[in-house]
Amino acid sequence: LEKLKAIKDKGINPYPYSYLVDTNIKDIISSKNNYIDKNVKIAGRIISLRKMGKSTFFNIQDMHDKIQVYIKNTNLVDELYDNIVRKLDIGDIAGIDGVIFFTKTNELSIKANDIKLLSKSIRPLPNMKEKDGKVFFNFDDKEHRYRKRYLDLVINSENKDIFIKRANIIHEIRKYLNTSNYIEVETPILQPMYGGANARPFTTFHNTLDQKLFLRIADELYLKRLIVGGFDKVYEISKNFRNEGMDKNHNPEFTMLEFYCAYSDIYDMMDLTESMLKNIAKKINYSSEIVDLNKKFKRASFFELLDKYSSEKISKMSQTKIHKILKKENLDIDK
Repeated sequence: LEKLKAIKDKGINPYPYSYLVDTNIKDIISSKNNYIDKNVKIAGRIISLRKMGKSTFFNIQDMHDKIQVYIKNTNLVDELYDNIVRKLDIGDIAGIDGVIFFTKTNELSIKANDIKLLSKSIRPLPNMKEKDGKVFFNFDDKEHRYRKRYLDLVINSENKDIFIKRANIIHEIRKYLNTSNYIEVETPILQPMYGGANARPFTTFHNTLDQKLFLRIADELYLKRLIVGGFDKVYEISKNFRNEGMDKNHNPEFTMLEFYCAYSDIYDMMDLTESMLKNIAKKINYSSEIVDLNKKFKRASFFELLDKYSSEKISKMSQTKIHKILKKENLDIDK
């Protein structure tokens, strides 16, 4: 706060509206030889900082990557070093105008000719140390990470890749369905009667209509009405809401894809689903685990699987006998 006040007292705005960026760090690193001795303008968050009297080194991180910045007081206009650079902290966001070069230790860096403070941080980031490419004391408590995802993305920047891959997967789903002549639609989230699944809804109230409404638990019924109305193929990627339990894999608010096609059956839907998943997997490398997708997906009915993995032929039994087996195995039976 003292540094922030000192910056303001010098007539410098520590929170300017904009900064013209002409390059991202990922491009610089991937084509370093093309950028050597070239002038660039980048912006990002300072994630490490070493002040050494009249010169300063820091690492700056944008959305995609990070790079070292070297600042010497003689390279900047009068008093900019004292008024800004000496008052920088980890977490500050800055714009850098400088030239790409290699240091004596052969580290790709930017020699700054100008620096603009874009956002002065007054809350410290979690203590983060980095050595030989490994991060220590990083923000790895899952409870904190999920509740403060913005901090997780700052400290564990590799997690941004998960969000980017998710966006790319959804893009490829849309692309596949669109080229298969499916029409993307939007159906009501607030519904007078929820349906399409067996789940407890969230209840809300519409003041103008003086009516109780529900957040949807599924898209199914409205999509089927569109098929009734004359659309042959429709789909929706939507937010659904189920007022039920939570765990690692279940959230009350979640994203769902549903698609419907006239004049088709379950086997046509299986074919399309298999083809879509294989198509997306070819374009997006989601995991380091290798899975062979060249073969046809195995298909089995519910009773085929029950018969295969139980000691009894469940498919041939009466309901009463199935209940006896469940009780014998101490499995709960819903009323």
